[in-house]
Amino acid sequence: MSLSIRNQIAGTVTAVTTGEVMATVKVRLAGGQNVTAAITLEAVKELGLAEGSEVKALVKSTEVSLATGPVEGVSIRNQIPGTVTDVATGGAMASVKVAVEGGELTAAITKDAVADLKLASGSSVVALIKSTEISLATVR
Repeated sequence: MSLSIRNQIAGTVTAVTTGEVMATVKVRLAGGQNVTAAITLEAVKELGLAEGSEVKALVKSTEVSLATGPVEGVSIRNQIPGTVTDVATGGAMASVKVAVEGGELTAAITKDAVADLKLASGSSVVALIKSTEISLATVR
């Protein structure tokens, strides 16, 4: 299956915490970063997720926000440091590619945000992703 989701980073499940309907799944990405995905309990069961499961963390580029450094006092748990490798701007929006340990992320943000943050190749950034915006796929 091919997907239009650009952001696909391999990892290994390190913990699954289940609730009545939802679960949080902690994943150690290929580069060593830890992220948390909040997915349905049904999905955990259907995918057979458990500690040690090999997965891909999938995130739409529109769900990746960028900051110029770590952010405190925010509910977004997934903060992945990286370096901007490319910025392509259009009339209103921009696509920003960020090299992270173990892969690459693309963020679709406004052209104004690129200007305000002074983003260019070589800029240090932190990718911010809500746990509810990370999907998981099993690797087989």
